[in-house]
Amino acid sequence: MLRCKLVMQRRTIPAVLTMAALLLAFSACLDNRFIVKETQPSEPLYTSLFPYYVEYCALSEIKKKPHHGVEVVGGGPGGHALLYLSGACRVKDAGYPTLALCDPDALAPGVGVGVSVNAHFRNANWVATEGRDFFFRGLAEQGEPLTDELYWRTQARAREQGILDGIVFHDEVMATKPVGMDDQTFMYEMSVATDYAIALGRDRYCVRVPVERSELGAVVDALNAANEPFRKGEKTFEWDVVRNNCAHVVHNALAPLHLWRHWPTDRFVVISALDFPVPKNELVALVRLTNDKPLARPSALYGDPPTGTGPRRRVGAAPGALVESERVLMPNDVYDTDLTSIFYEFPPFTLRTRFLSFYANERYTDLGANLRWFAKRDRTLLADEKEELPASTPNDRALFRQLYRSYLARQAETVEHWLASLPEKDDGKR
Repeated sequence: MLRCKLVMQRRTIPAVLTMAALLLAFSACLDNRFIVKETQPSEPLYTSLFPYYVEYCALSEIKKKPHHGVEVVGGGPGGHALLYLSGACRVKDAGYPTLALCDPDALAPGVGVGVSVNAHFRNANWVATEGRDFFFRGLAEQGEPLTDELYWRTQARAREQGILDGIVFHDEVMATKPVGMDDQTFMYEMSVATDYAIALGRDRYCVRVPVERSELGAVVDALNAANEPFRKGEKTFEWDVVRNNCAHVVHNALAPLHLWRHWPTDRFVVISALDFPVPKNELVALVRLTNDKPLARPSALYGDPPTGTGPRRRVGAAPGALVESERVLMPNDVYDTDLTSIFYEFPPFTLRTRFLSFYANERYTDLGANLRWFAKRDRTLLADEKEELPASTPNDRALFRQLYRSYLARQAETVEHWLASLPEKDDGKR
């Protein structure tokens, strides 16, 4: 009997994995090329209201043309996930990827760091690239095509920045280095369009979420803590598509914002195969949490008043979370530009439909439209006097209602102030 039970277990595990693979493969057959409009908020305007923000990005696959430097094996249409942190900086001369909050006096549009995970790394979970423009576009100007000259010049600038200082690649990756090429040249070429200068080889879809300085500090602390065991040599980073991929790292870096829960890594393979984060799926989830999650009813908040500060601040969707998108540079001498980035979903099309709806609705793409929607929501909630509160003492209920309505009034006043500060062409009055 025992022997029979063990045999059944050995058969069950592959069966479960096979079923999961079939479901994912079915969803992966959906064609998801770049079919939305390109949209990017004005960085000076956006940071004038929200100097601190986190930006989650889901990237397309990467497909490098032959005979342009080292061969890069694309990771497939599942794509890649990464973060940009406005208001965070690399620690200078640390000799290893380390982050800190920028000096408030140094804040300006484009001041921040991009954070990326790579399966090539042996002694780090992530690396950081300074400057929004360089992280997303390298040295390319808006509308500039990618030439071989720009490709090599961007890598030279990345080396000057020291993005890979202190980073060691896995031996099996270094074994593919062409004869005669030095290690650093090889590493920076393997990392371009994945860890920096994203638009050289990938499409991207992103959502930026405003945060307070203290909240950004919590994200920075989480990222530094994630790298610490690898920096000390206590662990070796082993990327795994279902147990510890790029989306795990990015998801968990945002967990301190109390938008979602920490996602466990290195779980039993069967559990992981049925429940793992996927870049584009995560993007849809984050947009819905930051834009569509209803403000909790007073009765649901009773006992935990929405004071507007601290870790329980996010009681619902809040103003300022915008989606954006950018195509790979074209024309492109180095990479193919017919790229896919799929959802893993069953039944199919649900996430894809939601995703397309975000880019078709100005509430998600335009700052003025977004702020007007939240201003209307807050005015509607303030006008509602019918909400029933749980049974308690009259004094408790009165105090809670006062706190709740004060929270709504402060947010409504703030949003109206932001709307008034927008240039006329951006406030929707055209």
